[in-house]
Amino acid sequence: MGHLDHAALGWLTPVLSYAMACIGAALGLRCTVRALGATGKSRRNWLITAASAIGTGIWTMHFVAMLGFSVSGTDIRYDVPLTIVSLLVAMAVVCAGVFAVGYSRDRTRALFLGGLTTGLGVASMHYLGMAAVRLHGEVTYDPVLVGVSVLIAVVAATAALWAALNIKSPVAVTIASLIMGAAVSSMHYTGMFAVGVEVTPAGDVLPGATAMQFIFPLAVGLGSYLFLTSAFVALSPTTGERAASASAQGTVERVAG
Repeated sequence: MGHLDHAALGWLTPVLSYAMACIGAALGLRCTVRALGATGKSRRNWLITAASAIGTGIWTMHFVAMLGFSVSGTDIRYDVPLTIVSLLVAMAVVCAGVFAVGYSRDRTRALFLGGLTTGLGVASMHYLGMAAVRLHGEVTYDPVLVGVSVLIAVVAATAALWAALNIKSPVAVTIASLIMGAAVSSMHYTGMFAVGVEVTPAGDVLPGATAMQFIFPLAVGLGSYLFLTSAFVALSPTTGERAASASAQGTVERVAG
């Protein structure tokens, strides 16, 4: 049995991955709040941005954390197509959950179904990402811890969607984002503690890309997307601000006329 190290780079990867999860959650919540105050194409665009932010945050959290994952006695590589599929799954399922909440008239039913769908999707993203791992040996899982990780994912997703519906103030969004980031990180590390590896020494070269060749550049790119989108959302006026601006403009025109 190979020795697994989940923080081979020290506290860097756990802290940075948690930060990515929090940023994605905060951005997603702010975009969802904007979406619920908008109509038509504007609502759709805000919901798409919210889903991409949350999905990107979750996926980036997972693979930044994986930069610190190592197994004694074997190198680790990643299957590139399967890793990309895990990203697309994260985006798709979060999008389904966010749209269910954003457009459904029965918010309670949408919250339940959206949370369940999104949570199972997040768990699927995690285990697809793990399926992309290539090493010399056999990977096994503790079914109890796997079940716990899936439960955490569903609860975290439901809480995120509830927060999107009920939390409006920036301070409350920040607190909710910190809690959501902790929940997503807990799901990841619970799933990782479920992993066991029976190493089989071999001299052949593993297929796939190393973490630094593929995961690191992609994580940096997606992290940059989160920061840039955060700046855009911060600078974009809210519905209330636009209404106030239009009212002020109308007042000025009436006075001038």
